[in-house]
Amino acid sequence: MSALSDPKPPVPVVCAVIERDGHVLVAQRPPHKLLPLKWEFPGGKVEPNEDPTAAIIREIYEELGCQIQISRALAPFIHDYKTVVIEMIPFVCALAPGSAAPHPQEHVAIAWVPPAELRGYDLAAADWPVVDALLD
Repeated sequence: MSALSDPKPPVPVVCAVIERDGHVLVAQRPPHKLLPLKWEFPGGKVEPNEDPTAAIIREIYEELGCQIQISRALAPFIHDYKTVVIEMIPFVCALAPGSAAPHPQEHVAIAWVPPAELRGYDLAAADWPVVDALLD
């Protein structure tokens, strides 16, 4: 590949800021995955030809075993992890009526945190712009 060829497009990634009673949910990554033990807003990669809204609903069900409703989208942005460039597509969500409580299926822990206390967590780098958008 020459230096003039186009770089690979960013990988589309969705994340959910799940709100409940003035708190938001963060989840801690497992020790054997990329960004071990970092806290994050749960979510994951958008599959080819998948709508980001469908992706976030699917990812949250897979990761936390609960159903969500999307309240609003936050502005997407690009984050360069050096090994991979992602397009983060954040959504503010709530648990759907009648949903099971979230529980970690792929994470080691979850926590409900007042937004003002998020800066005290060791978050993945791509999640910091989401915190900034929330607190603005």
